[in-house]
Amino acid sequence: MQTTPTLAFDRGTLALSGFRGRPGPPFEWDNRTGQWRCHARHYTAVLQAFHEQIQDTLPAPRAVRWPGIELPELRPDQVEALSAWEQAGRRGQIIMPTGTGKTVVGLAALARCAMAALVVAPIRDLMYQWHRRIRQGLGFNAGILGDGRHEIWPVTVTTYDSAYIHMERMGDRFALVIFDEEHHLPGPNLRQAGEFCAAGWRMGLTATPERYDGQHVYLDELIGPVVYRQEISEARGATLAEYQTVRVPVALRGHEQRRYNMLSRRIRTFMSERRKEMPGYRWEDVCKEAGKNPEARGVLQAFHAKEAIETRAAEKLRVLEDLFRLHAYEQVLVFTGSNRMALDVSRRFLIPMIIDKTGKHERQAILDGFQGGRLRALVANQVLDEGIDVPAVKVGVVLGGFGSPRQAKQRLGRILRKSGGTTAILYEVVCQETREELRSRSRRRSDAYQGTRRLHL
Repeated sequence: MQTTPTLAFDRGTLALSGFRGRPGPPFEWDNRTGQWRCHARHYTAVLQAFHEQIQDTLPAPRAVRWPGIELPELRPDQVEALSAWEQAGRRGQIIMPTGTGKTVVGLAALARCAMAALVVAPIRDLMYQWHRRIRQGLGFNAGILGDGRHEIWPVTVTTYDSAYIHMERMGDRFALVIFDEEHHLPGPNLRQAGEFCAAGWRMGLTATPERYDGQHVYLDELIGPVVYRQEISEARGATLAEYQTVRVPVALRGHEQRRYNMLSRRIRTFMSERRKEMPGYRWEDVCKEAGKNPEARGVLQAFHAKEAIETRAAEKLRVLEDLFRLHAYEQVLVFTGSNRMALDVSRRFLIPMIIDKTGKHERQAILDGFQGGRLRALVANQVLDEGIDVPAVKVGVVLGGFGSPRQAKQRLGRILRKSGGTTAILYEVVCQETREELRSRSRRRSDAYQGTRRLHL
């Protein structure tokens, strides 16, 4: 008597047993277990291809009943984004600028699907933010997987790191998975959070999907194609505030410039000598050699010392003082390129600081104080770049960082939440005759930074 082949979820893969012949892609033969096997992300496609030939043993995801849906009414662009995702089979990427309400679109998707769902966020702060928004908007107390908690419930929020670790055991429990700040997903190892999940409905949310390493090309297969894309220029003045970007050039002081030039010469000399011996020698090779070659390690240290001079230039603090005076009656959000510079700013101007080491309770207390208007200024390094809700501040000052177009757009987006008719303004304080100047020129080629004007203080 011929038995029906069975399909089972096994450690993030689909294992096909008892199948006669070759099932073909995406299955590959596993000699260790004598089964055909593929990543769990192919689950929907496998069912469509073999629905009458196999016995599916994966559990059906649970339906979810929302105690009380109190979501804001979707704007036309949000309706368009959600509709495009649904028409694409509830699979795909939604790309919208920071401040346009991507989280609301995700919550609306959760409400409409009403099935077991997993929300994956890049950091713990965003994980807890999603948890709060689900409780407030859907009346549902979601499980939390991460930060020492292990609650895998019908609706669960987690981080990419935790999803990567646990997906091989829980990847068959959800009908819908939402990848917030989706550009993290194709990273080394983290992509397994998408590969090991059997959820057929997938949504990716981000303002900037592109990655410097080009790995964003894998987002189409891990999540689905781009179904909706909105640029900052389209949202400017409509769903986002009108804004200006202002470049404030500063010069390194004499001793800073001399040390900067000396470090630059050391790096150039090393690279020139190496390329004589090994044509095609690259900076990546310096990083590889640094662990065993003292000379290469010294050059790498020189590079970081140059960055420190740029990010902590004394003139930046003087300019910041002038900007605080210029906007004496407005709240100001300051971005730095390092924790040390954030500490310098915090001490000099006696304003609160949020960095990666700031505890979650302290961080929330600072944001609440900023939201309530009790704090006039706030300085942060990177931790506010992605996704975290920031009060509707309209003045931003960038003293360092901006290492990528993504970070540039995200920091701009922190000040673009529409609030009345106020025009937002982002000051970019740039050290002349340094690598910061080159990065600034590169950013001005983006549509988001067209029309940047120059201001000398």
